[in-house]
Amino acid sequence: MRIALIVGGYSAERYISLASGKSLLKALRENNHDTIVIDPIYGSDILDENVIFSEIQTNEYPPADLLEKLKKETQSKIFRCLDSDIFKNIDLAFIGLHGKFGEDGIIQALFEAKGIIYTGSGVIASGLAMDKSLSKIIFRHYGVPTPDWITISKKNITNPENLFSRIKNEIGIPFVVKPADEGSTVGLTIIFEDKFEVFITALELATSYSSKIIFEKYIKGREITVPIIGDKAYPVIEVKPKNGYYDFKHKYTKGMTEYICPAEISDHLRNKVQELGLKAHNSIGCEVYSRVDFIVDEKDNTFCLEVNTLPGMTELSLVPKSAAVFGENFNELVEKIIKLSLNKL
Repeated sequence: MRIALIVGGYSAERYISLASGKSLLKALRENNHDTIVIDPIYGSDILDENVIFSEIQTNEYPPADLLEKLKKETQSKIFRCLDSDIFKNIDLAFIGLHGKFGEDGIIQALFEAKGIIYTGSGVIASGLAMDKSLSKIIFRHYGVPTPDWITISKKNITNPENLFSRIKNEIGIPFVVKPADEGSTVGLTIIFEDKFEVFITALELATSYSSKIIFEKYIKGREITVPIIGDKAYPVIEVKPKNGYYDFKHKYTKGMTEYICPAEISDHLRNKVQELGLKAHNSIGCEVYSRVDFIVDEKDNTFCLEVNTLPGMTELSLVPKSAAVFGENFNELVEKIIKLSLNKL
């Protein structure tokens, strides 16, 4: 099969996308697919995979001002890329992008307009899952527990002191400050103390990455995730950072987090997490695969945080770990994603 592997992009998770792409490329070629690598921000100018993958670094994310500059400078190139002959005779676009432009429905909409078959969820589901505020509304509607939250647009934050008081009254301390449309804990801060200056710093960080911010009740507990592939919930994983919480550094630095799969939890809790994972996945309208993240408190109350429609596919990524326990190696997992994507038509 002739496959275009789409990596990079202009999101804060650009580097992680490149790392995922390198793993995916190896698997696709070992599965005998004729594969080319495309980073749309280069237009049709650079197709040398060695150049594209040369930026890989996985222990930090780009600052917001650099990302905004990258977006402005490359948007026209992205359209030229889609309009070029690169996609001529392509059977499938395998999306290895993460974050904005990859998971928010934009690249999916462009592929739909061009009649290009692509992996993963469609336009609407991608957009809903990426917007954590909208997805939480849907979770509540379908009976999927999620932490209490407040959503505010950046333009409406005119009095930070009043906002801080409102959050303390309605949600309480501790609480989480995060962009509504980023992944991998980009721009996220947990407020543990009643200190306005700490809140302002967190607010400045979050608003540098998004125009819509979520203030979410902090739930202390075990971090649990479940991949959904096709119509099946895969083995549950517990994520145990060595210290602190599961932030960007812990996610993408070897040795900083322990992953237990299958999670050492009761059968009752495992069944509940898998059931809620499927419900969250289906409520958003996801297709092919996703990863659903939860926090489980000391009383086994389970709270859904988000659905990731294009979860990471690096050596540290969670979906491949779960698939391995299920009995599927990485190459088999990639092939299943291809087949499910073709069958969604």
